[in-house]
Amino acid sequence: MPDGTGSGTRLSSQRWTSFVRNHAQSILASDFFVAVTANFRILSVLVIMEIGTRRIVHFNVTNHPTAEWTLQQFREVIQGKEMPRFLIHDRDSIYSVELDLAIKSTGLKILKTPVRAPTANAYCERLIGTIRREYMDFMIPLNERHLRRLLTEWVAHYNKGRPHSSLGPGIPDRPVVLPDTGPSRHQIPRDHRVVAKSVLGGCIMNIDWRRLQPENRATHANGPSDIFAEDRVICRSSLVPAQLIKAIAAGKFRLRH
Repeated sequence: MPDGTGSGTRLSSQRWTSFVRNHAQSILASDFFVAVTANFRILSVLVIMEIGTRRIVHFNVTNHPTAEWTLQQFREVIQGKEMPRFLIHDRDSIYSVELDLAIKSTGLKILKTPVRAPTANAYCERLIGTIRREYMDFMIPLNERHLRRLLTEWVAHYNKGRPHSSLGPGIPDRPVVLPDTGPSRHQIPRDHRVVAKSVLGGCIMNIDWRRLQPENRATHANGPSDIFAEDRVICRSSLVPAQLIKAIAAGKFRLRH
């Protein structure tokens, strides 16, 4: 990776991909994308993510992005407890010299991508593609407020419910305490139930499991696992979780009130 410090340019032994992979836990990546409302207004959306965890740490929407507005968004991220070391962004004119200097004063090192090389910020580009494929291709926001509300719901699903194959598979915001599955990790614990919750009005189905209340554990102690949709039992099954998810995705169940 080129290093611009000193009198000349020194080439490091690390390739760009190797550098990003080795320092992923301390790198933030940011990028803008545009969204068109129902009355054809163009809104700009800024997303900032942690590469190591794939977690979206911040986003915001505006109809007039400026360097001052962008700097305020970064300040809200940097005020957190864990301080990253690097920030990746492209060479858009909105990332002004004054903005980069203000960010550097907080201790972050700016890593600008090469000209016309979007793959250098591949993680953030892939995130924007995911937003379009899973959400924006199916819903048209009415205005800025509506877009911000929809993105808030989708980001919560992305961080806490959407699995990522590169994480094991796993989710960016892992629960603090995972249920004990016993000797076989493919068996649903008896004191848990599988819950199916709709996101964005049913555009996405979020599958999770929830611990039963003490008063309800006795009725489920000897029976098969239940699958719930919006707190309603949709089927009873003793299948392993992977098969349950496939059955729900294929629509092979009936609602039971």
